[in-house]
Order: sequence, then structure tokens, then C-alpha cells
Amino acid sequence: MLYMVIEKYKDKEAVYKRFHENGRMMPDGVSYVSSWVTADGNTCYQINEAENEELLHKWASNWNDVTDFEFIPVI
Repeated sequence: MLYMVIEKYKDKEAVYKRFHENGRMMPDGVSYVSSWVTADGNTCYQINEAENEELLHKWASNWNDVTDFEFIPVI
């Protein structure tokens, strides 16, 4: 299933630093499709494919300290 993931950064610098050091850190069963970041760099709109939403929450647990997430199933 496809999901629109809205990431609102609590600490933008920490997000970008962690991403450059560790990548997306997605578990098996989650695939990145594409993303767009707002001009100010504080919000990311991302499309991911996942077997289920639980896997997205597992992925988000790597980022919850620096990012708030919203998961929206899309077609």
C-alpha cells in the first residue's frame, strides 16, 4: 500500500545530520518512492510503499525524537 508521510521537523539540523550519517533507516517491507521538502526545509512530504502501517511506525521510531509524523494511506 502507498502512504503519504508528512514529516514536521522538530529539529531540522538533527534530521539532516542523522540522514546524512545513517540514511533513511527503513525496515524491510518499506520502500521509499519520492519526496518533496518545503522551501524552508521544515516539512517533508514523502510517498512510501509499505506492507502495513505498523512498519512505518517502526521506521518512525528512529526519528520520533526529532520529527513528528502523519501517515495517510493513498491510492
